[in-house]
Amino acid sequence: MSVPSDIAAARAAVLDRIAKAAGVSGRAPESITLTAVSKLQPDDRVEAMLATGQRIFGENRVQEAEGRWTERRAKFADLSLRLIGPLQTNKAADAVAFFDVIESLDRPKLAAALADAAQKQGRSPEILIQVNTGEEEQKAGIAPLEADAFIKAARETYGLPVSGLMCIPPVDEEPAMHFALLAKIAARNGLPILSMGMSDDFETAIRFGATHVRVGSALFGARN
Repeated sequence: MSVPSDIAAARAAVLDRIAKAAGVSGRAPESITLTAVSKLQPDDRVEAMLATGQRIFGENRVQEAEGRWTERRAKFADLSLRLIGPLQTNKAADAVAFFDVIESLDRPKLAAALADAAQKQGRSPEILIQVNTGEEEQKAGIAPLEADAFIKAARETYGLPVSGLMCIPPVDEEPAMHFALLAKIAARNGLPILSMGMSDDFETAIRFGATHVRVGSALFGARN
């Protein structure tokens, strides 16, 4: 099977799964945005995904994203790039310059760096705060009990345009409780965007109010 046709079939299948999950929850399928996770994908598969009409992509690293998307940006005016991986403070200015959305704000030092870069550049990407719902030591994200205060500080102290929350549940736990927790924190802080759910669990995330799902392997196939 040629690369474009298997990619097209995979995307159609994912969109169908999104539509069905939305229907079960009484939601419109178009209220859920599909982010194609293109990190580490070979160029031919990214090109094939673009050929399907997909325009929203998630990347883990600033440098890798710049290499992959700088030239394509000129070709596709409607491209939207989302940083979904952890962000080092020293890369904050590059991330502000390059991405449309940064989903991984998780600490005051990074908030200060993003605010400083946004002021200097006269532009700011949309910002999501990453919550470490499983409180895993090895994972980025603000602790759930600190989330309310951090959201307030990000908005009021740093003046960042925070529009939502993101989480990555622990791999060995039922994701539903993590999605429910994230939705609860977002609701009480008046945040409309919930980026949650990946290839294996995005239907569950949609049930709990996901507005954005981040899908890699179900779209591109397993990475080599």
